[in-house]
Amino acid sequence: MIVAVEGPSAAGKTTWCRRQAAPIVPEYVATGQEPGPGDLLARAAYWGDVNSRRWQAALDLERLHGTAVCDSDPLKLHYAWSLARIGRGAPAEVAAEARVARKAFERGALGLADLVLVRIPAPADLEQQKSTDATRRRRAFDLHRLLAEPLREWYQAVERLDPARVVWEFPDDGLAGLPAVDPRSDRSDPALLDALLAGLPPLLAR
Repeated sequence: MIVAVEGPSAAGKTTWCRRQAAPIVPEYVATGQEPGPGDLLARAAYWGDVNSRRWQAALDLERLHGTAVCDSDPLKLHYAWSLARIGRGAPAEVAAEARVARKAFERGALGLADLVLVRIPAPADLEQQKSTDATRRRRAFDLHRLLAEPLREWYQAVERLDPARVVWEFPDDGLAGLPAVDPRSDRSDPALLDALLAGLPPLLAR
């Protein structure tokens, strides 16, 4: 199975992932070469490629080891959606990224993980974790903290489609605390993505 681990910055995603006896698809690290906000199509294509490459890495690890753990969801469309949800991003960018994602689903080049572990700590807990973690600079921490509630809304929409697909914690006993599931037959079904997007709250106009 493919397990995605999600939460706002400083939620403990990477720490939890590194404790597991399973291969990890690491979180995307910014390169400085990301397209700027002026070209929606270029940005959508770029992030679509990033997400698809992470999904393919998960498939490869699953094939070799049976289980793959992704430090953040390969279907990172929730980030653009969350920005637009709080008025910090453009709905047109979400639409462009969604079109790219849907085409990737059609090719089997992207999908929704079999299980998603989501942890959204209280704001004070996030702040404490940030202040005690000297290994990460978290330059965009204040913005990412604002995205915690939209992130919750995104995975609540996933949960409404498939209640067993979302676990609202990072189990203390790790992967052993998770239900064993077979690869879900619908994980790259475009209809699943369509239903997810249709079930989300409305975006703020910008």
